[in-house]
Amino acid sequence: MKQRVVIIQPPLVQLNAPYPSGAYLSSFFKNMDMEVEWHDMSLELYSAIFSKKGLHKLFEKTSAKALKKADEAERNGDEATAFNLRRYISDSDSWENWISHINAILTSGSGQGSNQSGREFCHRFIFSPHAPRGYRMQQYLDNLGREPTTDDARGLASLALADLADYITIAFDSNFSLIRYAESLTINETHFSQIEKAIDSPTMELFYKPLLESIKIDTSGDYKTLICISIPFPGTFTAGLYTGRYFKEHYGENVFICMGGGFINTELRSTTEAALKKYIDAISYDRGYGSYHMLFNTKLLDKKAVCKTNDIKPLFKMRVFLEDGIVECKEHDEEAESFEREQTEITIPDFSDIDFSRYPRLIDDTNSMHRLWSDGTWLRAYLAHGCYWHKCAFCDVTLDYVCSFHMTHIPELFHGLYEQALKKGIYGIHFVDEASPPVALARFALENSRYGNELSYWGNVRFEKTFTKDIADFLSYGGLIGVSGGVEIATGNGLDDIHKGTDIDSIVGACAAFKETGILVHAYMIFGYWEETPQMLIDSMETLRQFFEAGLIDSAFWHKFVLTRHSRIYKEWEEGKYPNLKPIIPKDTGIFAKNGLHFEGENKSDKYEEGLNKALDAWMHGQGFDIPVRQWFNFKMPSPSIPKNYIEQAIDRYSARCEEAFHKNIENTDAVFWIAGIPVIKANGKNYKLSWIYMQEEEEITVANYEIAEKLCSVLKKLRPSIVDSNERQILLENINHKILQKLRGRGLCILPSWKILEK
Repeated sequence: MKQRVVIIQPPLVQLNAPYPSGAYLSSFFKNMDMEVEWHDMSLELYSAIFSKKGLHKLFEKTSAKALKKADEAERNGDEATAFNLRRYISDSDSWENWISHINAILTSGSGQGSNQSGREFCHRFIFSPHAPRGYRMQQYLDNLGREPTTDDARGLASLALADLADYITIAFDSNFSLIRYAESLTINETHFSQIEKAIDSPTMELFYKPLLESIKIDTSGDYKTLICISIPFPGTFTAGLYTGRYFKEHYGENVFICMGGGFINTELRSTTEAALKKYIDAISYDRGYGSYHMLFNTKLLDKKAVCKTNDIKPLFKMRVFLEDGIVECKEHDEEAESFEREQTEITIPDFSDIDFSRYPRLIDDTNSMHRLWSDGTWLRAYLAHGCYWHKCAFCDVTLDYVCSFHMTHIPELFHGLYEQALKKGIYGIHFVDEASPPVALARFALENSRYGNELSYWGNVRFEKTFTKDIADFLSYGGLIGVSGGVEIATGNGLDDIHKGTDIDSIVGACAAFKETGILVHAYMIFGYWEETPQMLIDSMETLRQFFEAGLIDSAFWHKFVLTRHSRIYKEWEEGKYPNLKPIIPKDTGIFAKNGLHFEGENKSDKYEEGLNKALDAWMHGQGFDIPVRQWFNFKMPSPSIPKNYIEQAIDRYSARCEEAFHKNIENTDAVFWIAGIPVIKANGKNYKLSWIYMQEEEEITVANYEIAEKLCSVLKKLRPSIVDSNERQILLENINHKILQKLRGRGLCILPSWKILEK
């Protein structure tokens, strides 16, 4: 009999697509010939609440409390809150009747079988005075600055969900959020007993429990069912505990419950919390392939076995919780690590259990790049596990998800995703790599170009000199639509201080190359670094302003620096470096989540957050570039010390490098590709020209005679990326005048690293 596996993604994560861990585990277990179920409970909980039945249940449960709160608000002079709460209750029937239409608007076009009727409701939703409204929706309409159109419906529908979430938070469950649940409780310095108190929340009891009850576990056979609970973020942890406890209470020894994921890998790396055994049987760290492979060779999944700690040898990266104690994991095992490397390379995420037509696509911002995270139904995958750089000072460089770098087999990955795209009607890929390797991106683009460039994809990169104009152009041709990457501290010294491994010229060059080829760019920034001075911050902010003003990036986000136990900084601090860094090590050994650490002076930077975000919001929407950066703060700040043309000068240097590269001899490479339009011959008497479209403009080149023009046309057509045979490509290049090819550089002819590298 086959081993059964049930994969659970607890709520709540991003609503527009499933988190990828379930897809990878599903594929892995199926490849091991196991029966697999995968349940995305984020979607299920969303559907349970934001439905006619769910809202009816919600308003029935909360109306009296909401009206009481409205009365209290009015007595305290808060008339706006009082009005909004009463409006929810007064319009409750309207909300219940409209919620299915709101979902139709948000899911329309989300793959095969999606609700295509949403468009027909847009006019009524926008213009009808009988459609429901909340505070956020009304603000959106009032601030449009123009008459609304039906094209505004999806933005308004997104805000309808946000308005309902506000109501839920006020009147029903204070921990509720659309994409995170009880996150602040989990990440604060908390004892596990305090987290336990939040598990039986109103949302879990009223909406989530019935969903778990609908999952039936087959207890027949000789083996326990393995239940894998994925916890990627702090905001999924309490729901994950609720999930584990439910299955333990209802199925007892018939199930073996294991928890893993990003939050587990970082925060619970060394936990010895014995109370966890009430919720789970084991914790699996990192990728899990080696852990589960070893688990299946133990007695732990045998229904007849009653295991004690002395019966079980330590498993690779799996901590086991038994009635008589904890079996600690071992970090290294040669056989398990070899197996895990192999599985990392060959495992292709499996989305066959997912109905993408049910996922809402929210618009949380008008900025084209910023909205990629929520507006789009993506197949999520990675080109490589880990980061090929893994040296940044602030990053968890000692953990597997960063330091253990392994490439996947790109052609197999492409074909696996492509086949699923055709079946599901989902043609967008979100690569969730820590930093996608340039050669892997190019290889994926090459495969995509051979199949008509059907897939569009985006993901994280490192802004480095490898991303030349040629490579960016090729990636754009091959389906890349957006990149996000860390700039962090946008000054030369700042980049060196954090061991970023790149410089301003390389960052500018990469961003310019991407933007020139129509690829959207997002930058991650950091403030609150422990040695940060007001001057350093204002210089970084001014550099970011110049990036936006020059059109090099489309969106950005300011993250506050967090010191973690697994970072390079902390490791080097333990070695005696950074005497000015003073971590505050908790004296209370009962603290549950232990990765994030406080340090002396960390709160000094809190005052900057409002000014940074105000400026950023303006820049992301094309405004405020003429305001001196220090004026975004309501307290005194120094003037920037960098030149006003700092980024402009870097762009000039990038242009010079491009010009130099385009004049280099191209004889020593076989990876030459033609990605412009099909060339045509223009004849005017004895003059012959080759004409083609590139970057939406006409390009042309004069040639000596018709025969040369015809031959060049033929060669360029065959230099399309769809030509597979590298030997044929080499022969083509040998039979054409390279001086002519040189004139085509930057006009549709691009050169990549060796074709043989791309073929691997």
